[in-house]
Amino acid sequence: MPSARPRLLYVTDLAYPARGRRYGDEDIGLTARLREDFDLALAHPRDAAALMAAFDAVVVRNSGPVLGYRAAYDDFRTRALAAGTRVYNPLTGRADMAGKQYLLDLTAAAFPVIPTVDRAEDLHLLPAADRYVVKPKQGADSIGLRTVRAGELPALVDGAVLAQPRVDFVHEISFCFVDHDFQYALYAPDPERRWELRPYRADADDLEFARRFIDWNTLGHGVQRVDACRAPDGELLLVELEDLNPYLSLDALDDRARDSFVAALKTSLHRFLATAAR
Repeated sequence: MPSARPRLLYVTDLAYPARGRRYGDEDIGLTARLREDFDLALAHPRDAAALMAAFDAVVVRNSGPVLGYRAAYDDFRTRALAAGTRVYNPLTGRADMAGKQYLLDLTAAAFPVIPTVDRAEDLHLLPAADRYVVKPKQGADSIGLRTVRAGELPALVDGAVLAQPRVDFVHEISFCFVDHDFQYALYAPDPERRWELRPYRADADDLEFARRFIDWNTLGHGVQRVDACRAPDGELLLVELEDLNPYLSLDALDDRARDSFVAALKTSLHRFLATAAR
């Protein structure tokens, strides 16, 4: 059973050199607030498996791309599942937590997502475009991403990579949810400056779009970020559903929105621990 003040192992890579983001600053600020409710220690993702048994739950936050520590992450995941360790976000996510297969699944299910294929014989299913994006199925943080011409695709699409048309979009929008509750939205007015974000006032149609993917993922607890692009015709298309360690861009929020998010996260963690303890 959890203690009166639950003990959290907070997994982060404070030194990861994220382009346009300050992982360390965000996690230092967020853990300072979480310590109001929890006994908390920080751990590098390579150390999580060895330390997690001493805590009531493991919170995976800005831990960096798993590609950088694949063996350590697989060991952590295997041991956590075997021991029944409480991990937040739970290890049952169907989106980025499990690789990029979800982009293929959502394309096949006719969700509003950038069309995606992984086989040369399916290239005809993609709309015609001047350029195409090719990226590894197990990629993250734009690692291994390439932009190519149509004629280059057949030799590249071999089942290990994804191919998508390069979309000329108006802007990108990120919708943040805690559990299934919408918290805030941010957007990048300049497509060339992905991480220069401003608050975005999401309307009912925007939220209906984002909630479709949250509902599809079926995670009962956790923080998720729905990244979308606005096409020139106004349609929103999914770019990424981040359910492993989404960067939150809390520095782009005002004090009121930041406080509201922290309160929602605390409530979610308490509910998660209470549910898991039954």
